[in-house]
Amino acid sequence: MTWRTGSLPLLACRIVAELPTERVAGHIAGQLTRCCTSPAANYAEARGAESRRDFVHKMKVCLKELRETMAWLKLLRALEIPGPGAVEEATAETDELIAIFVTSIATARRKDTRPGP
Repeated sequence: MTWRTGSLPLLACRIVAELPTERVAGHIAGQLTRCCTSPAANYAEARGAESRRDFVHKMKVCLKELRETMAWLKLLRALEIPGPGAVEEATAETDELIAIFVTSIATARRKDTRPGP
């Protein structure tokens, strides 16, 4: 999972490097760079969580950032900048990570509600 959260920023940074330097593209580049790099750092924090509740909270932060990443990627796709290949690859990876995080959060919540021994 650490590798997966680390691969998304690589994909997104390649996209950002291809963006034109105009104002709109620059704004999107900054937003995409911030939100796509956040899940890797927050997942590292989640792995060191002090409790299951803390873990769920940190995983939810990752999920929020992944959803924001998806929103910016969809905007880039709609604007057709850059070419579709890189954006589609990053969109697919983001979609898979969202599914993984949703499942992980649900599993952690279920384990948190189980009665103790």
